[in-house]
Amino acid sequence: MFRNWRIGSVNGALLAAYFIPVWTLVAFNIIVAPVHGLYERPSVAVALFLNDHLNMAGMETVRAAWLLALGRLTVVAFFAIYLALLCIPRSRKSGGSDEALGIALAIGSLISFASMVMASKVGEMAALRLHATELLLLLGAAIVVVIERPEAAPKVVENVAPSSLQPTSLQPLGLEQAELLHNR
Repeated sequence: MFRNWRIGSVNGALLAAYFIPVWTLVAFNIIVAPVHGLYERPSVAVALFLNDHLNMAGMETVRAAWLLALGRLTVVAFFAIYLALLCIPRSRKSGGSDEALGIALAIGSLISFASMVMASKVGEMAALRLHATELLLLLGAAIVVVIERPEAAPKVVENVAPSSLQPTSLQPLGLEQAELLHNR
């Protein structure tokens, strides 16, 4: 059963197994209670940066929290689509699921990088380590997906043997010469 699995497929499935439950839980905590959810460990750096450096308060902070939750849920959705496509053997062999994985990796890397920079600016070392680890996971998976290409489909070559029954105009040209009017 596992003969046609590529390293990138397994790596993407392991990433999805981490990011889907963790980021869904963080996003739903933000959706239910935006300010309280934003000040939990996975998002505290974003909250402190918004309040300290951008001077956001009240509804602007809530809107930013919901935007962060929407971004995280988008990454979760693309990881879920990737897992669904990974269950189809034809899609897995041809690399058809790599596009959904690539989108999840790109958006997730952007969110993790921005959160890491914000954690660095406000001095939140635990959040900085968390976001740096997530970013390295996502970038490592992106490198594996870019380097590892799916197997090329076998080329079907039709071997046509010249027969004496074919007219001369349909026979293959000797030494691949162009057929001109004076060559007939």
